Amino acid sequence: MSARSTSAAVRKFRRERLIGRYLANPAVGLLDRLGIRSAFVSELETTGAKTGEPRRVPVTVAYDDEGAWLISQHGYRSGWARNIAVHPKVRLRQGKLWYTGTAAFVPDDDVSARSRSMARGRVPESAAEWVMKALESDAISVRITFTNA
Repeated sequence: MSARSTSAAVRKFRRERLIGRYLANPAVGLLDRLGIRSAFVSELETTGAKTGEPRRVPVTVAYDDEGAWLISQHGYRSGWARNIAVHPKVRLRQGKLWYTGTAAFVPDDDVSARSRSMARGRVPESAAEWVMKALESDAISVRITFTNA
């Protein structure tokens, strides 16, 4: 990767982090406190890499019988990705249920195909892939294998 593309990825990451921190994540939190939940958004609880404290962040997830798939849009530089690199034990909320599991990065997974799998129908699949491409800088798939499912 060239220095220019690396700096572009870092700028994109910083912009997306600001949007997430000050707009998207608080909006999802507010809706959650009001009792409004979306099947499209789950909550991931990690252990802070530096603090050791629980950290929660809204994420888009594709569930299956053994666990769930997530995409870290910014690869290893996102906060929750850094957390799972240090502490892979996580909790994931689906609706009102919490699942515990172990998270692992899957660098050879097709991120575009994975983003399409998180939507239902042809138009939503295209939209999901487009949004992921617009937001990502160094996307990587993350597999959570449930230990209490």
